Amino acid sequence: MSETLLDSLQYYGAAAATLAALLVSLNLGERWNGWAFVIFVTSSLALIAWGFLQPDSEGIGWQNVALLCINLVGVYSHLIRKKPATKKEGEA
Repeated sequence: MSETLLDSLQYYGAAAATLAALLVSLNLGERWNGWAFVIFVTSSLALIAWGFLQPDSEGIGWQNVALLCINLVGVYSHLIRKKPATKKEGEA
């Protein structure tokens, strides 16, 4: 496996997770958080690949398999799921 590809996967995964965490921490709204979870998904995919292709890094791979599942739930809950309309104050 190319060392350049492995380095790219590792550093992309780290940078994407950092950016996504920043977006979530800013609490810019539902859609922003949803797109942050999309970025988390790409980070998890990169780190899964890196973890299983890099010798002695399977732990990071398995951790990111779990994080991928969590991040997919975040994408679903923030971007896909239709939320019920809420009543405005003063409505019956």
